[in-house]
Formats: sequence, structure tokens, C-alpha cells
Amino acid sequence: MGLIHFDSGMSRQAGAPPPAKPTSPKDSSLFGINGPAKRAMDLAIAVPAAIFLAPLFLIVSLAIFLESGGPVFYAQQRIGRGGKLFRMLKFRSMHKNAESLLEAHLAANPEARAEWIEFQKLRSDPRVTPLGRILRASSIDELPQIFNVIAGDMSIVGQRPILNSQRDALGPHIAGYERARPGITGLWQVSGRNGVNFARRAELGSEYVNDWSLLLDLRIIAMTVPAILLSKDAF
Repeated sequence: MGLIHFDSGMSRQAGAPPPAKPTSPKDSSLFGINGPAKRAMDLAIAVPAAIFLAPLFLIVSLAIFLESGGPVFYAQQRIGRGGKLFRMLKFRSMHKNAESLLEAHLAANPEARAEWIEFQKLRSDPRVTPLGRILRASSIDELPQIFNVIAGDMSIVGQRPILNSQRDALGPHIAGYERARPGITGLWQVSGRNGVNFARRAELGSEYVNDWSLLLDLRIIAMTVPAILLSKDAF
């Protein structure tokens, strides 16, 4: 059994999002959202965090393995900067037959199907293991994305990376999503998280890219911890 489970990233599409805001020139190759200052801040946070969190990584990996066997990591294809596809890492929080469980649940429950279409999330998700619910509620399942940041596929702060199959559902907002590296945290996480429907989530991604500044990144980082601790919509 491998250490990492790979997923193709297939998902159902959500409804059409609202029109995007006009773009801005802040994301040039030398300055702004894709520039060296943001990248330097990413590495200054991610490298020490990876070292500091190593004991937690070992404990969580062991707990996942003891609950349901390997693999302990889950790698799913997401859209990155410039439309490039990359493998986003998470601690595995789902059963190994997750997709078949989801399909059966949606087929038998019209209300769950409607919730999935609107949010691309389920509050009572049959795929999630008991340990996985704890990992998701605490956002510990997202911590392996630190390695995506170090590799340069993600940023500490950015729009939430989306599945390739959600590209059309973003409508005009896809341009914003492809203009910058996606992030571990961002406006979505501090604005209601899973309580925000997919259309609003798409809009927040465009707003972040259009309004980006290092000060905005620092504000979002400062808001992330209380948002995680107080959030009623982490599932």
C-alpha cells in the first residue's frame, strides 16, 4: 500500500458564479502577487513550519494508519498558476472507497445532491472517517500543503485551489484563479468557509487577486487562526 493516494480530481460542477471584477496589473512576473516579496514570505513561513510541525505530522500519520491503514496522504489534482495542474497534498480524511460512497449517497438523497451542487461540500459526508472529521474541523488535514508551498505550487495566502472539473463552473472568475498561486488560506477561509456557496467562493478568489497586497496577506494570516478556532462551517 502506497504512502499517498492519488485522485484524478473529478467532481460535479456548481452553478454559474456572478460576473468577475475587472482585473488589475498587480500580478506582473517581477512585482506584485507573483513577485519575490510574496514568495520570500511564503518560504519564511513554510520552511520553519515544516520543521516545527514534524512531530505532529508523525502522530497524525500514525493515527490515520491505525484507523484505516495506508496511505496517510491524499494527493488530488488541482489548478494552479497559469492553469498548470499540480498535486495538492492533504492528510487522508476519507475512506479509501470515497467516490463510490459519495455517488451512492447522492443517488439516494436528493437533499444531499442539492447541497453538493450548491456548495461542492456536504455537511454530513459519508466519505469522511471519524478521525477525518477531527482533522477537518481543526484544519490539520490541510497542513501537508506546506510542502506544496515550498515546491512553489501554492502560496500561504491565495484563492482556494479548485478541481479541473470545476473550471467551467467558475465562469469569468477562472481568469483570476489562473493569475496567481492558490493558497492554503485566503478570503474564503476567513469569510465563512464551507458556509459560503461555490459562486461566492469564486467571487472571493477574484477579489483577492484584484485587491492583493502584502498587507492583505498579513491580515488574512492574522484572521486565519481565530477563523479556524471559531468556525462552525469546518467539515
